[in-house]
Amino acid sequence: MNLTYFLFFICIIVCTLIITYWAAKRSTTTNRFYTTAGSLTGFQNGMAIAGDFISAASFLGIVGTIAINGYDGFLYSIGFLVSYLVVLFLIAEPVHHLGKYSLGDVVCSRFPGIEMRWMMAIGTFMISIFYMIPQLVASGFLLRLLLDIDYSISVAVIGGLMTVYVVFGGMVATSWVQIVKTIVLMSGTFLLSLIVFSHFNWSMTDFMQRVQEGTPLGEQFFQPGHLFGNPLEFLSLQLALVLGTAGLPHILIRLFTVRNSLEVRRSLMSATWIIGLFYIMTLVLGLGTVAILGYHTLIGADATGNLAAPLLAREVGGDFLLAFISAIAFTTIVAVVAGLVISATTAFSHDIYHHILKKGKSTEKEQLVAARWTALGIGLISTLFALRLETINVTFLVSMTFVVAASSIFPVLLLTIYWKRFNKIGAITGMLSGLLASVTLLLLGPNIMNVDGGWIQREAVIPLYNPGIIAIPLGFLGAMIGTLAARKEKKDNAEFREFFKRAQTGSGRESA
Repeated sequence: MNLTYFLFFICIIVCTLIITYWAAKRSTTTNRFYTTAGSLTGFQNGMAIAGDFISAASFLGIVGTIAINGYDGFLYSIGFLVSYLVVLFLIAEPVHHLGKYSLGDVVCSRFPGIEMRWMMAIGTFMISIFYMIPQLVASGFLLRLLLDIDYSISVAVIGGLMTVYVVFGGMVATSWVQIVKTIVLMSGTFLLSLIVFSHFNWSMTDFMQRVQEGTPLGEQFFQPGHLFGNPLEFLSLQLALVLGTAGLPHILIRLFTVRNSLEVRRSLMSATWIIGLFYIMTLVLGLGTVAILGYHTLIGADATGNLAAPLLAREVGGDFLLAFISAIAFTTIVAVVAGLVISATTAFSHDIYHHILKKGKSTEKEQLVAARWTALGIGLISTLFALRLETINVTFLVSMTFVVAASSIFPVLLLTIYWKRFNKIGAITGMLSGLLASVTLLLLGPNIMNVDGGWIQREAVIPLYNPGIIAIPLGFLGAMIGTLAARKEKKDNAEFREFFKRAQTGSGRESA
């Protein structure tokens, strides 16, 4: 075990546990546990959103994808970044005005009832688990590689840490862990980017020349078509990325942690700038990997390319910089997983326990106890899944998460806010059709059905790795058919106008 690596990881763990201890003293009410009682500023929440959104797949995966596939690899970053415009212009302020703790609150502000609570809670739970598993699997491999720790112990450490953050510190601890993660991540990637440029005497011409020499693609490295040979596959992926963020529960519940609409806008604008700058730096690191290490060295060390950033750090800065970059990757995983746990916890303890099982009559103390036990259970379930999936490639679950979110939660939220004719039946059929379509297409696609090493050894029924272009329209279609097929009720236009006014301005929120 390398002592430098070990000390960096211990430092990260100690710092985050100190934050949790501080937050635990402040998470004494459900309002603070679920949303920090709106105490974050827009910029703080923007950093937390960026920390929640930039996963290990972004930090480790995109650098390697750019290094191997060139131009096409950067298209992932574009989709992630553009997705925040959809959230900003269509979803953010209405969600803040209509909800209190969960997405179930948002939809039930127009369609009250236990059916909608169940639907939104199930959708949130599925998306959180889908996203959590690959993060935990990645953490297990990272710690095993750097510290020579057994995979099972590595996953148990990460699972235990994220559970401690949420059980004791709630959203307060989760938010500040994510803020610290963003500061460390941006500092580390900026430092590594500067070191890369300095290797070429700050000459962009020399940098680009070395990139072409370091890849077998040559000048074609900067042309499209190396990763997405099928334009339909590319369009499907981008559609899922752009619309999926507006349906990710762990991102949307962060809109409840600020006080007003102005801070919501500041949150999204800050997050967009931070994420945009980060993805520009991943481009520099991806190109730097090819220019300094070379394609064949990278593939020889790791055929997936996921270790591109750590390998580049070791090449230009030795063991110390490698330890720093690896600690950043570790912090990235911990922060994202903590955000996922708090979103799943909120959905179960607030929507199911408080509103359905207790019919809204549980005390503040009972709700906090239920939330903490829920967080413990979710942490245990996701850790057990990750332990069982060591030998299986689960990276497809990351993109699948966006497909599920874009085809189920996003259509329901959008139509709830903007379509006057929309009704409860449409909301239920929209959620069901989106969830069933995305999961079915996953099972019938090449991620599962593949002659070469798939879970099911046969040709895929659906040839798309990213079936968003089919699943997302089916989600919208299910919502529309359910609405139009339901018995038409007499609608009070004034009632919808009042709802829409509250969604857009927050007027009448307290009385509602």
